[in-house]
Amino acid sequence: MASTTWLLPWRPPPPSSSSSPLLLLLLLALACCSPSDSASTTSFPKDLQPIGVVGWEQSYQYPGFQGLLQDNDTLRLGLDFQRMLRINHMLYIAARDHVFAVNLTTASDDFVPQLKLTWKSKDVSKCTVRGKNSDECYNYVKVLVPRNDETLFACGTNAFNPTCRNYKMTSLEQVGEEVVGQARCPFESGQSNVGLFAGGDFYSATMTDFLASDAVIYRSLGDGRPVLRTVKYDSKWLREPHFLHAIDYGNYVYFFLSEIAVEYTALGKVVFSRVARVCKNDNGGSPRVLERYWTSFLKARLNCSVPGDSFFYFDVLQSLTNVLQINQRPAVVGVFTTQANSIPGSAVCAFYMDDIEKVFNGKFKEQRTSDSSWTPVPDEQVPRPRPGTCAGDGPASDYKSSVQFPDETLTFIKSYPLMDEAVPSVNDRPCFTRTSSRSKLTQIVVDVSAGPYKDRTVMFLGSDDGRVLKVLASTHPNDSFGSKLLEDIDVYNPSKCNVQGQEDRRVLGLELDKDHHALFVAFSSCVIRVPLSRCTQHGACKKACLASRDPYCIWLRTGSCANMAPGFKAGFEQDIEGDHSFHPDSCHADVLATTRNQESAADSAYGRKLFLLFL
Repeated sequence: MASTTWLLPWRPPPPSSSSSPLLLLLLLALACCSPSDSASTTSFPKDLQPIGVVGWEQSYQYPGFQGLLQDNDTLRLGLDFQRMLRINHMLYIAARDHVFAVNLTTASDDFVPQLKLTWKSKDVSKCTVRGKNSDECYNYVKVLVPRNDETLFACGTNAFNPTCRNYKMTSLEQVGEEVVGQARCPFESGQSNVGLFAGGDFYSATMTDFLASDAVIYRSLGDGRPVLRTVKYDSKWLREPHFLHAIDYGNYVYFFLSEIAVEYTALGKVVFSRVARVCKNDNGGSPRVLERYWTSFLKARLNCSVPGDSFFYFDVLQSLTNVLQINQRPAVVGVFTTQANSIPGSAVCAFYMDDIEKVFNGKFKEQRTSDSSWTPVPDEQVPRPRPGTCAGDGPASDYKSSVQFPDETLTFIKSYPLMDEAVPSVNDRPCFTRTSSRSKLTQIVVDVSAGPYKDRTVMFLGSDDGRVLKVLASTHPNDSFGSKLLEDIDVYNPSKCNVQGQEDRRVLGLELDKDHHALFVAFSSCVIRVPLSRCTQHGACKKACLASRDPYCIWLRTGSCANMAPGFKAGFEQDIEGDHSFHPDSCHADVLATTRNQESAADSAYGRKLFLLFL
């Protein structure tokens, strides 16, 4: 059980307060550091200490990929990784001017792509004439998604002239003609974007113009449905968004993003995390209201916070999973951080999909005048059919198409797309927090079927300092154990990832390959293949093997610690929850030596002693 520290309860001033942000930050810092004897004190989770630490001296042996080093641009600028996509036994890596396909069955021995697509821009001269730096005038492949079972859809910035193409998955050969990429792909590599195909339509979220002033959630390329977008230059719909993820689920496509909060302006620009959704059968509004715009667009805040007398919020979404099962319920899991100008902190929160649905069926939020507070819209002022409902479903079952919706419903949704309540996290708290490190978490991938009985949840969390944290997650309130930090892995390899002596240690992508017991970790200039576990290093020491608490490790009756193979269900031991009590045995000295080595590595990584759980 994690130890606790105590917070002095602190409540923020009301929205009308004139307190400066610096004063508020000072008060918050005092609240996080000061003990209190008050009966209303609130416990705050302390950072978990790792059971095992994997240092660079071990991780430098892991195979990596740096791109085409014979290419002069790659040699000078590095890989410029953009995104990864795993389909069956292939891993596709999108970068600057290239897409690579790696066969996962052979990547453990030789991390070399089997297929390579080179797609360089022909518009470099136009790009430089428009005032852009020559290093920006490349083709950064920002969209790489499956269009169907045989075709990949790819879009690149194309020297600030976005363009899209279709490619065969098996050969990376182009299929058909290229199409304009505007509103489907950003103009430059630094702009955020997401995209997916659902029901034959391409849903995208990005910037639509050269100056990055028009953010859009867009639908196009379908055979039967009209092109739709969000209302242009309306901060109630989108305000300086950073798009993170998109999911096709049920009747809707969900978009996850962070943006400047319109409803919270007391402290200037504050970022909130959102989930937005649109109906897949949306056909836009009538010629009078919302024609060629979404009629179903709604958005709500995601609440990832530590509860107490004053909540501690992790407001900025960094990365999110697809829908998976948490406690036998569909859910998504995300990494959140504190505000950019706040004290550093990161957390992992999960959200049930039915809780998201419940908020979208709840009250709307409004601001009656520019100076008034945001309040719930009274139920009697919400028109029928309910705004945000899909045509032909539920309250809108009498309407075959959204173009038939009454003007009152369309006008309402145009003015009030924000929901009043925030989506609560699973168990109303994060399942993992990290607040005493100056680094922040950036990426997440989750295995919800780890272990021989496929009943354990393991999270892999990338950070901005080149590390991956491996966490055994406790997601149910009745779990007999808390989350455990199994390993802290220093993945970044300067010999493979540095470009002209420059380091960029931020983890940009994670991709899980359970079939081959691997995790792919992407940095700007390299992708590293990391084993999911290091069980064999425990050798013939049963105590070290069981004390690792690793669902991927098993102690065999033959007297060795091994990686768990798929389908392995008998003749082994594990101690995931730490129920066993150990007694001195013949390998006690080996365990002690291992522990000392790991404590030494931990001292180097954290700057303080970490008491490991091997003893």
